[in-house]
Amino acid sequence: MKKLFKSIYLLLPVMILLAAACKKSKSVDASAPKITGVTSLTDRNNALSATDYGTWIMIKGQHLAGTQSVVFNTVAAADSLIWSDDTSVTVKIPAVLPHPSENPITVTTPFGSDTYQFLILQPAPVIYSFDPVGGQPDDEVTIKGDYFGGVTEVRFDNTPAQILSSTKSEIRVKVPAGVQMGYIHVTTASGTVKSGLIFGYAYMIYADAPAATWYNSSFGGTFALNNSTPVRRGSNSVKCTWNAYGAFRISKNAPTLSTAGYTGIKFSIYVGQNSIGKKVKVSASGNETLGYTLTINEADKWLDFQIPFTNLGNPATLTNVIIKEFSNLAREVYLDDIGLY
Repeated sequence: MKKLFKSIYLLLPVMILLAAACKKSKSVDASAPKITGVTSLTDRNNALSATDYGTWIMIKGQHLAGTQSVVFNTVAAADSLIWSDDTSVTVKIPAVLPHPSENPITVTTPFGSDTYQFLILQPAPVIYSFDPVGGQPDDEVTIKGDYFGGVTEVRFDNTPAQILSSTKSEIRVKVPAGVQMGYIHVTTASGTVKSGLIFGYAYMIYADAPAATWYNSSFGGTFALNNSTPVRRGSNSVKCTWNAYGAFRISKNAPTLSTAGYTGIKFSIYVGQNSIGKKVKVSASGNETLGYTLTINEADKWLDFQIPFTNLGNPATLTNVIIKEFSNLAREVYLDDIGLY
């Protein structure tokens, strides 16, 4: 009996501490989460109506403590990018989501989930390239880029084009009737982008062969104007086996061509790996001093360039176009679709 009383006596302080602890503890809030709005981190008082992929947001609501996951449409935010308390969740939206705009937010805690309909917009569309670089009405053109989801319109300047198919990174369209030349515009819910290069030509100098009254006057290498592969468009290209500072020069028989109504020179070039970082100089009417120098940054693909006459000395007439090796390096390149825009 003495041993029993002694044991109870020793346990009494522990029992008192446990009772005090239970008395002080708060009851667990087992309510399901509720989302009431979304704000930016810089303005936490005013609700957002929409935001963009990849941004930080604060989700406002109740019963959000202990958030286990935040899912945007079907994509979960990384656990390391989530912080929550009872009335808010700070989270970074993933950089890529399934829909261009409609990406509802679902917050899950141990006591349930809540979904909030919210517009999270993909970035504005981006155009990287299009192929072919010119053509006739009803020809198919493939536009490559990013963030094309939900494309609503493709225009050649102000003329809408028929969209044949589209994915996030590629759109196929038909050249509209009456269009010879024009910048390509792609529109989604996030905005409109204009191509950096213009589609088409106002005047062709070389397409499979020199245009009438134009002739090959190249120097510093060998030049085949009927090369069959690779070609940018059509059946032939110009194979240039350049010596150091050699040049493909295509010249105009009399009369010279007035540049009035034209903006500049367009051409395509295909190079190998030995041209990466190397220079090409383009000039007009023999004025190499006022030529424009390009640095080649990609290889094993066709690269398209357009150079305004303002970068070529603003010649009033055109007697020749010169595309010259300008890194003191013998190399092989291919040229195609040389003309004016």
